[in-house]
Amino acid sequence: MRTQRSLEGVQVSASRRGGTTDELGPDKPERDGPTNEDTEDTEDIEGTVNTEDTEGTERSMDATDSGGSDLLAALLDGMDAALCAFDADGVVTHWNREAERILGWSAEEAVGRRGFAGWAVRTADAEEVEGRLMAAMHASGRQVHEFALVTKDGGRVLVRTQSAAVRGPDGKPAGLYCAFSEVHAQIDLERSIALSEALFEDASWGVVLVDADLRPAVVNAHAARSLGIGRTAVLGRPLGELLAQGVEELESALTHVLAEGAPPAPAEIWVGVRTPDGEKRRCWRSGFLRLASPLAEEPVPLGVGWLFQDITESKQTEQEAAQLRFRFNQLHRAARAAAECEDPGEAATVHLDFALAGFADHALIDRVAGGSLADGEGPARLVRAAGTPTGQPGPSHLAGHAGIPVRYGPGHPALQCVERGGSVRASAGTAPPEAARIWATGRQWPPDTVHSLCAVLRSRGRTLGVVTFLRNAGRTPFERTDALYAEDIAVHIASALDLEALERSAE
Repeated sequence: MRTQRSLEGVQVSASRRGGTTDELGPDKPERDGPTNEDTEDTEDIEGTVNTEDTEGTERSMDATDSGGSDLLAALLDGMDAALCAFDADGVVTHWNREAERILGWSAEEAVGRRGFAGWAVRTADAEEVEGRLMAAMHASGRQVHEFALVTKDGGRVLVRTQSAAVRGPDGKPAGLYCAFSEVHAQIDLERSIALSEALFEDASWGVVLVDADLRPAVVNAHAARSLGIGRTAVLGRPLGELLAQGVEELESALTHVLAEGAPPAPAEIWVGVRTPDGEKRRCWRSGFLRLASPLAEEPVPLGVGWLFQDITESKQTEQEAAQLRFRFNQLHRAARAAAECEDPGEAATVHLDFALAGFADHALIDRVAGGSLADGEGPARLVRAAGTPTGQPGPSHLAGHAGIPVRYGPGHPALQCVERGGSVRASAGTAPPEAARIWATGRQWPPDTVHSLCAVLRSRGRTLGVVTFLRNAGRTPFERTDALYAEDIAVHIASALDLEALERSAE
């Protein structure tokens, strides 16, 4: 009797809570006959407790269902791809905002419709389209198709779909979902992915993605070869560990791109690359692109895309051609200026001054004591004839009127030049500054000299002296092309000195 009355109390509460009335009547019905006080108390307590537990459980389930459906709706509406879902009978159950944007049909208009026929697909195509879609429920994996769907305003749009079955708890198909996007958007995405893969695999120029900390994050094969290191070994390392020179200029460019965006034109950057054979200077024509996240509302820099091409050979050829034109023009201008000089000695200094521009920091002319030296004669003694000032830039001046020989020691480059009858190059190399200073002063040159080039002065088959060009530490050593230019200058200077000697003998 107690158990029966308790169950009745639960039924009463449940039915009252649901807004219905059953045959048991109100919560506290009148009872016939005598009542037991203990029974009545138990009745009320059991009915109340069971009712509250049931109410709490249902409220929790309602809250969970509401939160889950809200989350699902937010996820579907936030997707970049259009999505719709069908139940086992082909009735539309889900329709997100991207699907509404592409086709124009709202979720209220789409959900509940059976298939696409007559509204999202032309009637003539409906059977084929729905057949291919519904076949995905019984296929394994995703099925990809292309369909022409109808928009709400009557237009047509070609979409690419990916469909897959949705299975119930028993593992049987309960429906399917269909994600679709416009074909041109999908093709654009595929092209972007294909372009990215091609750049990092087959590109004939270097491609490096640099993160916001200016460290390489992705490097293609060409860039790794240019840097002389493996693709994985480059990642995450500071640029200063990868390049011996040009790091400051490169980092400055990358920092500018992160802050201001891509420059309007490529930049030519000279760098020093470490190789097993030593350091090599390369010129890289570089383009930069700022990379921003497409998922953020405001542009968030992810790093910089750095594309470069090695143009060292063409740049060197261009520089050599420009240098050759400049030196030819200097020789031409020097000859015209020297022709206006009445004194042949002054004409020699004019040639010397024009030769210094862009070529050397100091220059000296040493004549053979006694005028000239025939082949096979020796040893030679040299007298300073002209030189450039060592303290500050200025025109060269004539010297050596006293005829005192210069104190050149044995093996001096100028003496070797006279003995060989050809050009001689010498350099302090990578010696420390103090050692280089001792090297220069020991040869009777300005203390800041690091590189030298001596060219013999010859006229009418005789050696008249030596012209010496000197460079400071800020310049590169003299090369073979420099020696050829110095020999051309020496021809003009020798002619002027020979003419001066003839005039003096005529007097």
